[in-house]
Amino acid sequence: MGGVPPSGGAPQSAIVVGAGIVGLSTAWFLQERGVEVTVVDRSGVATGASWGNAGWIAPGLAIPLNEPSVLRYGLRSLLNRTAPLHIPFTADPGLWRFLAAFAANCRWSSWTRAVRANLPLNDECVAAFDTLAAEGVSAPTIEAPITAAFGSRDEARHLLQELRRLADAGQKVDHAELSGDELREYVPLASPALTTGVRIDGQRYIDPGAYVHALARSVVARGATIRTFEVVDARADGSRVSVHRANGQTVTADAVVLATGAWLSRLAARHKVRVPVRAGRGYSFTVPLDRPAPGPVYLPGVRVACTPYQGGLRVAGTMEFRAADAPAAPARTDAIVESVRPVLDGLRWEERKDVWVGPRPVTPDGRPVIGATRTPGVYVAGGHGMWGLTHGPLTGRLLAEQITTGEPAASLREFDPLR
Repeated sequence: MGGVPPSGGAPQSAIVVGAGIVGLSTAWFLQERGVEVTVVDRSGVATGASWGNAGWIAPGLAIPLNEPSVLRYGLRSLLNRTAPLHIPFTADPGLWRFLAAFAANCRWSSWTRAVRANLPLNDECVAAFDTLAAEGVSAPTIEAPITAAFGSRDEARHLLQELRRLADAGQKVDHAELSGDELREYVPLASPALTTGVRIDGQRYIDPGAYVHALARSVVARGATIRTFEVVDARADGSRVSVHRANGQTVTADAVVLATGAWLSRLAARHKVRVPVRAGRGYSFTVPLDRPAPGPVYLPGVRVACTPYQGGLRVAGTMEFRAADAPAAPARTDAIVESVRPVLDGLRWEERKDVWVGPRPVTPDGRPVIGATRTPGVYVAGGHGMWGLTHGPLTGRLLAEQITTGEPAASLREFDPLR
């Protein structure tokens, strides 16, 4: 369904709940279409997954999580608290329902459907960043290949197979295999343990926290207000839509967008969005360097992403299916250090800082939820998994178009929240 505000016609005002990359991008593109916007977040700008991620704008690596090998790996790691993919034993029935649905989607047909659904997002996502830059979002995006590094060519085979599968599904990714000497040209940090590489061309990276704050400043400069409080409900009230605080106070507008990341289902389920969104938590930290890091490095064998960041290297990894608000587990960070230490040299591990854990919003079928709900005037945007930063600005552009015209773009059909 297209979704229109209760009053009918294009909305003149909107409330965006969530001040991460997806919510703020939606706010910005709504403003482009003449909509007055208020942004609400329970803790402020870029305090969730938008701050501590690896900062990759990487359409060439936007690979759905629900690959069959992930299910096999997850089952093997159930008892291992330090495995890159960790599924803890828990009494949470909602998590086990989600994992059952995820397991049912860990098959090639579902994976391929997610890849094909993502094709329009991958094709246009960089252009959406360029639009924001051209209109004054004052944070750089840096063009650089992402170099995947391996201990042997045999270990590189899995990524090369994934890239071939992407090509078979319609997404050609420009890449090149690298010898050990060629690898060191792109990854001077590589230890002798790394002997081969795959260079993924046409990618970019950013400082994600700085970028999202720059986007927030642009949204405010265009007339928006950013308010800090927790929303407990969103309702259609006659000709308007309102968001409700725990103290009973409300804020009203013609439309409401729920873009609360891993917490999306708490509000979206009340509007007949049955696709569950759960937290796939990632950890990151920053390490000082003794030698330069000219670009991002991907270590598929240990599922770790490394990015130049404020003169050091941001090291990010793991996928932990645990409550979004649960405290950090220091063992997870220690495990990242121990897995990367043998393969990268020149990092001062004991001086690491900015240790962070954040919840990435994951759906069981590898496709986000973007569009109208059953409640007139209420929309959702989230569930991008590890690729919310890559797809966030384009998601905002496409959803703003749907909200103001009443019709979703063809590229949003596979992401229907009511599927």
